[in-house]
Amino acid sequence: MYSNALTPGWVPTKMGGAGAPDDLEEGPKTQVWLAVSEDKAAKVSGKYWYHMRPKAPLPITHDKHLQEKLLHDCFEFSGVTMPVM
Repeated sequence: MYSNALTPGWVPTKMGGAGAPDDLEEGPKTQVWLAVSEDKAAKVSGKYWYHMRPKAPLPITHDKHLQEKLLHDCFEFSGVTMPVM
């Protein structure tokens, strides 16, 4: 089982708006590719993708303090504790 994150790009939807510059048809291709492809490149975990290519996430995503704060806030909101890895 694999787990990845991705961005479909800024596509012209109700949420993205009519002026969004990315192609609506390209938006879902990465999700489908990661879900069903036999391509070795798609059989990885822990990557961030944009249009079927790995992309570096924003550096702030590696901030352990913010990660812990998010987990704490999720617990405060839901009462659900995330398992420790």
